[in-house]
Amino acid sequence: MASSAKLFLVPTPVGNLEDITLRAIRVLREVDLVLAEDTRTTGFLLKHLDISTKLQSHHKFNEHQAVERVAALIAQGKSVALVSDAGTPGISDPGYLLVRTCIAKEVAVECLPGATAFVPALVSSGLPCDRFCFEGFLPQKKGRQGKIAALQGEERTMIFYESPHRLLKLLAQLAETLGGDRRASVSRELSKLYEETVRGTLAELAERFAQKEPKGEIVVVVEGCGARQTLTSKSAR
Repeated sequence: MASSAKLFLVPTPVGNLEDITLRAIRVLREVDLVLAEDTRTTGFLLKHLDISTKLQSHHKFNEHQAVERVAALIAQGKSVALVSDAGTPGISDPGYLLVRTCIAKEVAVECLPGATAFVPALVSSGLPCDRFCFEGFLPQKKGRQGKIAALQGEERTMIFYESPHRLLKLLAQLAETLGGDRRASVSRELSKLYEETVRGTLAELAERFAQKEPKGEIVVVVEGCGARQTLTSKSAR
């Protein structure tokens, strides 16, 4: 049985429903309450898994008001699972505030291993993945250019999340600031039927996606300046 008085962070599939783990299914079935970013999305998943656990909405618009109440509920002996629409809670999705509150109140927290979008995108990019930094979604307006400029000297492989209709803007801004010859990859529809990873320079990728806007959630992986310097040094020998 799932332990009482505990918050479980449960990863859910980023696309293919077969990617959920047996442990995640058991926990979702045994907890007293499932907190969901979108109850419709999670409701579909639970129905698919024949799970009838009570669902409650928990998203970025209500989490500040909800964390104290949820932590108190767990402290009273209830077991609660937190899920996002896809992937691991807290990774560019709600979760951090609740985890922080539970820890501060000495409520047990356990994160299950499982699906997240950036790992397969990074590994399949062909770029160095021994050292990387996860940037997630960049600010849409204020602070966006400054954030990109601050990454000029980043030596590690960089990972970004982006929506389809803003992908071209991101690629163009990265190319302008980091250099159009910087190697990168764009992954979309990960684990789904039309999964695709396109590799090339930032300039090449910008040209490619200027012709046709992609569909699906996007992960962009960009090589760090350290990798570029290493390649240049080797080619000069």
